[in-house]
Amino acid sequence: MKLQTLSVLLAIAAAHASKINPLHIKRQATSSTATSATVAASSASSSSGTSAVSSSTTGTSTGTATGSTTAVAVPASATWGTSFPPLSQISSGMPSEVTQPVTTTYSPGTSPTYFSGADPLPTAFVFNAADWPAQDKLPDTSSSEVQEWMKELDGWDIPDLSPTVDGTCVSDPTNVANASARGWWTCGGYTRDTDITVCPGKPMTWGTSFDDGPAFYTTKLLHFLNEQNIKATFFDVGSRCIENPSVLIDEYMSGHEIAVHTWSHPHLTTLTTAEIVAELGWTRKAIKTILGVTPTTMRPPYGDIDDRVRAISLAMGMVPIIWTRTPAGVSFDTFDWEIPGGVVTSEASFTQFEAILGNASTLEDGFIVLEHDLYEQTVDMAIGYTLPAALSHNPPFTLEPIGQCNGIPYTNMYVESNLNTSFPIANGTSDGGIDTDGDGTGDAKSKNGTSSATSSSNGAPPRHVSYSIYAAITLATLAAVVGAL
Repeated sequence: MKLQTLSVLLAIAAAHASKINPLHIKRQATSSTATSATVAASSASSSSGTSAVSSSTTGTSTGTATGSTTAVAVPASATWGTSFPPLSQISSGMPSEVTQPVTTTYSPGTSPTYFSGADPLPTAFVFNAADWPAQDKLPDTSSSEVQEWMKELDGWDIPDLSPTVDGTCVSDPTNVANASARGWWTCGGYTRDTDITVCPGKPMTWGTSFDDGPAFYTTKLLHFLNEQNIKATFFDVGSRCIENPSVLIDEYMSGHEIAVHTWSHPHLTTLTTAEIVAELGWTRKAIKTILGVTPTTMRPPYGDIDDRVRAISLAMGMVPIIWTRTPAGVSFDTFDWEIPGGVVTSEASFTQFEAILGNASTLEDGFIVLEHDLYEQTVDMAIGYTLPAALSHNPPFTLEPIGQCNGIPYTNMYVESNLNTSFPIANGTSDGGIDTDGDGTGDAKSKNGTSSATSSSNGAPPRHVSYSIYAAITLATLAAVVGAL
């Protein structure tokens, strides 16, 4: 049955107002946002506090926030062999340390042991520049791969929304005035029921995630996570995946969830439809080539998403995941990404994080926090301060990857092992699956795990009907909507 319109489903969303406009220092040169000013003010208020002092032998550190001294207890079992610097020394000018090796080297043919139905790792990845777009640049939309991926949008009603000016609010008053109608998260915090933004019904649960890797210092983070038996969701950038394939493999084989975070980290609402498809498609292909699996979730860089970006993501089989914002506008963003650029201090970032913990304790649902593994500074903040603070909180927070905290089994986080035939893709042979590598052939599997690859060169799209496993749309509502199509 042809799905006539996605907008019917999106219309039942509940919007949450917020004024915070996050900007990512890696891609964004300006820092004149309200959020940056707020955090900078917090930094000034804590400048007289005592710097953190860490000890790799005692496993404890003392951090500061808003002028007071706060003890941050690192679990006694934290013996991963590396230390983290005092909080005051985590800055844009800090000296770099030697990177750590991956936690384990995995051979092709090795299969994950933490979920059933997982395919073995494919042949070892060998980079060939001719096979990939230029790193950190918008991919060419005229390529044969992108043209094949564009067919996945057939049968979907992609909203006819013009691209935003630059993905921010200050430069685009016209679209800001229409932010609610277009479901623009960046300017107003508007979400739809197809977005994952919390850990529903799981108070005191932290949906743990890291963006922008796999990077040089991701390995340091992985050592810590493995030691503490913490699993997270990694939103990986395609350009980094082909640059650091062994780190991506280490993430996946260690039991962390892998999700798409675009090829070059742009504001997606600024792009054409074909450019969005290219950004998502090439990243999906990179992950598939290296790991042998295709993620069913994605996160838009900067959280920059609207109804057009949502529709494209869902049509390509990827559910959008954003970090939590409260109705009052409190963003669960640690702003660790502003430390490497010198926009805020580490003390100010940790102050913001303490505010997050305070707000989280009052929520009925669990929450999703934004952190990054691209920089040494952000990794040091995570392993030395934010994660230990959550673990030592009284009562302690439960740290889970986002899929798990939403009740999504590992199998359904990837196309190849997904057992849910209604979301995020249709796995049956009649639907063709998703063409992850742009060769004109669907690459999904059927419900029983056997291959169901069929040609999609005739433009037949995969059908996406039910989003209920990841979102709060009831089956009754879906039945009514689908029945009306």
